[in-house]
Amino acid sequence: MIKRDCLTTEAALWSRDTGSKVLKQSTESELASKAVAYTMASGSTEPEPAGMLVPKRNCTSAVWEYFGFKRDDVAQSQVLCKTCLGRVSTSRGNTTNLYQHLKTQHKTEYDRCMAKKSSSVLRHMNALQNGTWKSPKQLTHCIAKDMMPVNTVTKPGFNNLVTTLDKRYRMPSRTYFSQTAIPELHMQCRRRVAAELKAVEFFAATTDMWSSRTAEPYQSLTVHYITEDLHLEARSLQTAYFPEDHTGENIAAGLREGLACWDLPEDNLVCITTDNASNMVKAAQLNEWTRLQCFGHRLHLAIGKLLP
Repeated sequence: MIKRDCLTTEAALWSRDTGSKVLKQSTESELASKAVAYTMASGSTEPEPAGMLVPKRNCTSAVWEYFGFKRDDVAQSQVLCKTCLGRVSTSRGNTTNLYQHLKTQHKTEYDRCMAKKSSSVLRHMNALQNGTWKSPKQLTHCIAKDMMPVNTVTKPGFNNLVTTLDKRYRMPSRTYFSQTAIPELHMQCRRRVAAELKAVEFFAATTDMWSSRTAEPYQSLTVHYITEDLHLEARSLQTAYFPEDHTGENIAAGLREGLACWDLPEDNLVCITTDNASNMVKAAQLNEWTRLQCFGHRLHLAIGKLLP
């Protein structure tokens, strides 16, 4: 039985011309078709068509566009060439033999692959030169998303990490992040949320009073709504500094002000969820809002009463 590896080797076809035998070289496509016909005639398993090969998982190299695996090869241990269906021996993740196979057996595909590789490297270099990789936008997002202290950018370990990623990067000052980058990111986020809320007709809200580690009081306000695609969304509108006394009147005024600064009409508020504190109950009554009790808070109180 002819092995698939023979498709990549030089073969000779004998033809009769005026009683003599003339040696001629066959093209790879002819070899592939003849080998498939031979294996089918001999009762062997039909070779996997090149179009049915599955790509390598989690690969980034351009050379893998020209190689694949059988569908039943779950471990992806046998690399097959999509051009000639020949098996190429290679260790896991190593692409040297793949490039060598294309270079010696499929020159056209090799040139095309190298052109793609060069283009990818050129784009990377242009990104570095144009400052795409040097933008502090990603660092600003990291600080805000993970609620990291701004002085993280002054830490030697963090700077060493960034220098390892790009030796040419120059870390902006702490003042730049605190006075420029983070406020700009906040405004961008606020504009995006405001645009989303313009499309909201009805919404619910949750609120609570919090204290920071330094005992500074804050009032939080979050709205919940369903989009036109029937997706439940929630947006935290504010965690506002609240130095006033936590009376029902002051809390009610703070909640009305929170909705007003986002142009959310009180008439479209379906209900508001709070804990059972008397000042929260009074605030909802003063604003004439439908109030729901917080299930988590009630459950916590019930468990606390049951425990000795």
